[in-house]
Amino acid sequence: MLNLLLNSSRNTKKALFLCFDVLVLPICCWLSFALRYEDWTARDFAHWPTYLLAPVIAIPFFIRLGLYRAVIRYIGYKAQWTVLKAVTLFLLVWTLVSYQLGLEVYIPRSVFFIFWFIAVFTIGGSRMLARWVILQQFPGGKLQKVKADAERVLIYGAGAAGRQLANALEQSSEFLPVGFIDDNPELTGLDIHNLGVYRSDRLFDLIDRFDIDTLLLAMPSASRYRKKQIIDALAGVQVRVLTLPVVSDLAGGRVSIDDIKEVDIADLLGREEVQPQQSLLDACIKDQAVLVSGAGGSIGSELCRQIICQKPSVLILLDQSEFALYSIEIELSEAQAQRSELQIVPVLGSVLDEALIDRVLAQYNVDTIYHAAAYKHVPLVENNTVAGLRNNVIGTLTLAQSAVRSSVKNFVLISTDKAVRPTNVMGASKRFAELILQGLSKREVDRSGIRFAMVRFGNVLGSSGSVIPLFRRQIKAGGPVTVTDPEITRYFMTIPEAASLVIQAGSMGSSGDVYVLDMGEPVKIYDLARQMVNLTGLSVRDRQCRDGDIEIRFTGLRDGEKLYEELLIGGDVLETDHPKVMRAQEEMLDWRDLEVIIHQLSIALDTFNHEEIQELLLASVNGYDPKG
Repeated sequence: MLNLLLNSSRNTKKALFLCFDVLVLPICCWLSFALRYEDWTARDFAHWPTYLLAPVIAIPFFIRLGLYRAVIRYIGYKAQWTVLKAVTLFLLVWTLVSYQLGLEVYIPRSVFFIFWFIAVFTIGGSRMLARWVILQQFPGGKLQKVKADAERVLIYGAGAAGRQLANALEQSSEFLPVGFIDDNPELTGLDIHNLGVYRSDRLFDLIDRFDIDTLLLAMPSASRYRKKQIIDALAGVQVRVLTLPVVSDLAGGRVSIDDIKEVDIADLLGREEVQPQQSLLDACIKDQAVLVSGAGGSIGSELCRQIICQKPSVLILLDQSEFALYSIEIELSEAQAQRSELQIVPVLGSVLDEALIDRVLAQYNVDTIYHAAAYKHVPLVENNTVAGLRNNVIGTLTLAQSAVRSSVKNFVLISTDKAVRPTNVMGASKRFAELILQGLSKREVDRSGIRFAMVRFGNVLGSSGSVIPLFRRQIKAGGPVTVTDPEITRYFMTIPEAASLVIQAGSMGSSGDVYVLDMGEPVKIYDLARQMVNLTGLSVRDRQCRDGDIEIRFTGLRDGEKLYEELLIGGDVLETDHPKVMRAQEEMLDWRDLEVIIHQLSIALDTFNHEEIQELLLASVNGYDPKG
C-alpha cells in the first residue's frame, strides 16, 4: 500500500494531503474546544458550524500560499514557514468570520490560540512525518541519501541530457534534484523521474520555493547566446550554476555525474564560434613538417592539439620548459596512439639557440613554423626588460632568419593586441617582432619565397596568467577578488577558437600581412568578476550588500597597463575569406634601417643599458608610450 502511494502521481499526492487537511481541521477545532472546556464529548452541536467552517476558509489559503506545491521528500524550513503563514492568516480570517456570523457566544478567544498551536503542529507535523516515512521506506537506497548538507538542484533542460542527469543525481548523496525547468511549453506539467517540469518564467519562484542551492544547465546543444541569457538573468540571485559539456564532449552521448562542471567562462561572452574552413586548416599543415615554438604554453599546446587533427607528417614541439614539453608530448602521443605514421618530436631548447634551430629545421625539412614562444606577462616583462626583449625580439629574429636559411615555406607569428600603441615593454617587444617579420618579408620577396604572417588577438580565456584562473583561486579562498580598475576592459576569446583562427589566418594572403582576429565586444573585468562570484552561489560584498560573501578590491593599474586595448594601429582593415579574420594595413620599417636598430638593441641588451633600450623602442615602435 505504501509503495502504491509513493509511486502515485504528484497530483494524487497533492489531493491526498488536501483531503487530509479537510478532515483534520474540524478535528483540530473540536480538540481546541475540548481542551478549553475540559469536555471530551461532542454533544454541543452549536459548535459544529464552526468546525465545518474551518476547512472552507483554510483550504483556499493553503492553496494560494503553495502548501500543496512542496515536494515532500525535499520539504524543509521554508515549507514549515509556509505552514505558519497559512495557519495564521486562516486563523485571522476564521476569527473575523466567526464573529461576523455572531458565533462569539460559543467561541472564547482562548480557543483560537489553542487552535493555532494544534493546527500548526498537525498540518506541519503531517508533512514532516510523511517525509520521514518516505526516507525510512528506502534504507540504503536513493532516498536515504537525502542529507541536510546535500545541494538542492534545479535542472534546466528536461531533454535527454537532463533526464539522464536526473537519474544519475538520484544515486548521489551530494545533489538532490527537485525539478526541471524547460523552455519547451509542451513539457510543462510532465512528471519525469517523479520530478515536475516547470516553465522557464517560473525560475525565480522555484529557486525561492525549493530553496535551490544549484542550477544545473543540462543543455549541451544550446547556443552560448542562450546560456548567456540564462546566466545574465540570474544576476543577483544567490545560486550556484553548473553545466554539462557540449554534446561532442560527452562520452558516447551519455551523461553522468562526473560530466558536471563549472560554467565555461566562454558562455559569459555569448560568442558563437564560426565553423572553420577546412581548406585553410589543411593548407600549411597536411602532409607537411610543422614546428611549434612554445609548444607547452597555453596557445602553443592548443595549436599542437589542432595541428595533429590536420594530419601533418611531422610535428616538432619546441619549448624551453622541461615539464611543459613533457606534458604536451605525453598528451599528444596518447591522442595519436592509433596513428603511427605521425612523428612527434619533442625538442628541449630556446628559440635563441641558433645552432639548435638550424639543425632541427634542416633535419626534419620543416615546412611551417608557428611561433608562439614569448614572454607575455606585462608586469614581469616590465621588471625584466632585458630578458623579455631578448626572448621576444631577438628570439623571433633568430628563428625567422633560420627559417629563411632552411627554406621554410610558412612562418606564422602569434602576436597580441598589446602591440598596438603599446604602453609596456611586452607590447613593444611584440610590435618589434612584427616589424622584423615585415622587414624580412619585403627583403625575401624575390629570394627565398618564404611567407611571413602575423596574427594579432587579445586575451584568451583560461591561459596561464589570465584573470580567469586567478579569480577562481581568489573566490575559492574566500576573497578578495582583485581588479586593477573598475573601468578596465579587455577583449577575450577561447583558446581553441584563437588557435583555429591562427591556423586559418596563417594560410591566407601574401607575405608580410598582419591579421587581426574579430574578438567581439570588449568585456569589463569588474563585470566578469561579479559574474564569476555569482556563478558560485555567493554574493559580492559592496555598498549595496554589506553582508555579501566576497569583496572585489581595486588595486590600481600596474606599470605599463592600459585601461583599454586596441587591435589596430591604423584605422583601416580589409576583409578576408574568413568572417572572423581581417587584414590590417600597418606601416613597416625598411630592413636596412631595422638591421641597424637591431644591432644597437643587441648591444644595449648585452650591456643592460636601459636608457638606450628605451630610446630604441621609442624610435622604432610607432605609438610606444611607456608613460601612457
